[in-house]
Amino acid sequence: MSYISVFDVIGPNMVGPSSSHTAGASVIAFLAHKMIAPPLVRVSFTLYGSFAKTYRGHGTDRALLGGIMGFGTDDLRIRDSFQIADERGLAYQFIPCETETEVHPNTVDIRMENASGQVMVVRGESLGGGKVRITRINGVEVDFTGDYSTVIVIQQDKPGVVAHITKVLSDRGVNIAFMRLFRESKGLTAYTIVETDGHFPEGIAQPLRDNPNVHDVMILEP
Repeated sequence: MSYISVFDVIGPNMVGPSSSHTAGASVIAFLAHKMIAPPLVRVSFTLYGSFAKTYRGHGTDRALLGGIMGFGTDDLRIRDSFQIADERGLAYQFIPCETETEVHPNTVDIRMENASGQVMVVRGESLGGGKVRITRINGVEVDFTGDYSTVIVIQQDKPGVVAHITKVLSDRGVNIAFMRLFRESKGLTAYTIVETDGHFPEGIAQPLRDNPNVHDVMILEP
């Protein structure tokens, strides 16, 4: 038997008319902005399905831009996100794509570039009621929701890296709720995604990086 919470019925606290098109869009962008070192200088949003068709009328554009600047779903600054982005010197564009149809109807690709030249591309899907799923990072298929405290380890797909990650977390008392490995191909770039019910200890990223095959570590707290 499956259950739903009252929050699935009444939806999230939010600015905007639609939990799918505004709150969900904001959450996807909010998660994405945590995956790259600030400050951002340029971002583009490629919109698919109903996002592509209605992003202006439903405020999806404002919500995405607000989320990428770190605004929560109920932050009133979302209404002025265009002006705030301009004031911050953040270049942005929205690209509707109605030719690729084999995707979830509320899908967005977010391409981010920061001041040091790092580029990251994140794909997210808005599932309704403010719930989302991140399905791709830099072209690698992944799957997580952001509902839990999450650590993402970008690594070379080599023996011993996953054991290193689990030992670091175990030594610091982290109770793993979910742990999954996603990779481009054998021996290439891989993403280990670990979710926990609690919070990750302060400074957990550095010992995770203390392996020659770990490229980067990202911590996403809800």
